[in-house]
This record gives sequence, structure tokens and C-alpha cells, in this order.
Amino acid sequence: MSCVADKAANLSKAVDQIRVAAGKGAQIVCLQELFTSLYFCDVEDYDNFALAEPIPGPSTEALQAVAAELGVVIIASLFEKRTQGIYHNTTAVIDADGTYLGKYRKMHIPDDPAYYEKFYFTPGDLGYKVFKTKFATIGVLICWDQWYPEAARITALMGAEILFYPTAIGWATDQDEDTNQDQYNAWQTIQRSHAVANGVPVVSVNRVGFEQDGAMKFWGGSFVANGQGKLLYLASHDAEETEVTEVNLSEADYFRKHWPFFRDRRIDSYSPITKRFIDDE
Repeated sequence: MSCVADKAANLSKAVDQIRVAAGKGAQIVCLQELFTSLYFCDVEDYDNFALAEPIPGPSTEALQAVAAELGVVIIASLFEKRTQGIYHNTTAVIDADGTYLGKYRKMHIPDDPAYYEKFYFTPGDLGYKVFKTKFATIGVLICWDQWYPEAARITALMGAEILFYPTAIGWATDQDEDTNQDQYNAWQTIQRSHAVANGVPVVSVNRVGFEQDGAMKFWGGSFVANGQGKLLYLASHDAEETEVTEVNLSEADYFRKHWPFFRDRRIDSYSPITKRFIDDE
């Protein structure tokens, strides 16, 4: 999905596409990161804080009605205003009967050129989360979280049967094509590796199109991989797409029996992972 500056227009467009997905048989619908707005973190601008809202709030209430009407689970990534001066990059999960199940706040916050998220977002303080929906127990992580195997592992160990990653990532328009392809391949590879390491499907949902001053092209490329990392669906880099992909939750037992990574984890040896760097400090 591509976005415009008007929040109401983006929400309306998302609702329309939720209906399209439900009409194709979708049971769980995942929207991209910060889908109600442009990706405003490409600049540091205090005016952008006006885009934030409470969660639960107006957007979740609108989506709860749609979820109940259509009988679908909705994963909705929003800019949360927690209180004056505290804002989060947060995803709300709504069950198929319209029940608000809770939220996950993005744990890893980037700060890079055109991704100035530390200016806007306080790091998540709810820990990693799973949500028991009508159709599956799902884990939700957000964009920059997708580079961290620890986040995927902990969420899978909590019982997630599918890992969802609402995302907003793109290419600088002054880059060469080889660099673009290398970056996309790295992004897809790291997430498919989470699927393999944990034996569960991974669903990554990105935006497309040019925004703001056109200095970045969001690369789309949304995909679904099964628990062995096999691509079940791959979106284009340019077009808006609403697609439904079936995943088999029972495959996890097969994959984990034949590649028993969970069985063979040496949890007694992992305490050094809590250090920033393993040296003499």
C-alpha cells in the first residue's frame, strides 16, 4: 500500500483493502508500519507529533468495527501517544470478533539518515508479545526488530505460530541498482532465517511508492515464508497488492522434529548474549 498525507484517506483505503482481503478468504490481515500516514521519520519535525493518537483510540475503534463485521483478525501499526511527551511505534491486534487484544511497542528503534525514529519514539517497554487470536497465536514485531534474531526467538519461544513484521523500508533514490538489490536481499534473507530457525511462518508487509521529497522509494517486496524459509508469496517492488496466502500451522511440528533446533539449544551457555560486547569491560 502507498500512503498520502491525509490520515483519514489512508485509513479509508486500508479498510477498503481489508474488505478485499476478507473477500478473498483472509482470516488474519496485516497492515504495514504506520499505515495511517506518510513515513514521517525521514525528517525531525515537531509538527509530526500531531499524527499520534492513543491506543486504543479512533483508529482501533474503526478497525474493531470492521474486524467484527468481516470476522477477521487485524494487525494495525500506529503512532501511539501514550501521554504528553511519550510516544511509541506501536501495533494493535484486534480479534475476529472486534475485541482489542492488546499492543506491542517496537523494541528496537533506529536512527539513520531518513530513519530518524529515535526523535519520535520511546523504546518499547512491554517486552515481546504474543496474541491468542481466533485463528492462531501470533507474534508481532515491527520493522527494525526484523534484523534481530533474539526478538524472533523469544517471540517464538512464547508460543507464536506466525511472526508478523509490519514494515516501512526503502531505497535512497541516488543509489545504484546493485546496492538496492543487495539491501533488499539482506532484508528478505534475515527474515527467512527467522522462519527457519524457529520453524514458523514469517509474514513481512512493506509499503511502496515515493513519499515526501522523493528521496526514498519504498521497496515493497512484501512476502510470506513457511517454517523452512520457502517463499509462499512475493510482492513486486512497485505495485500496491492485497493478497491472501495460506499457511499450514501444523508444519511446525514436522520442521522442529526433523531440524530440532529448539531441542538442541544450549540455554546454559547463552548468558554472554546479555552483554553489549564480549570483552574485558
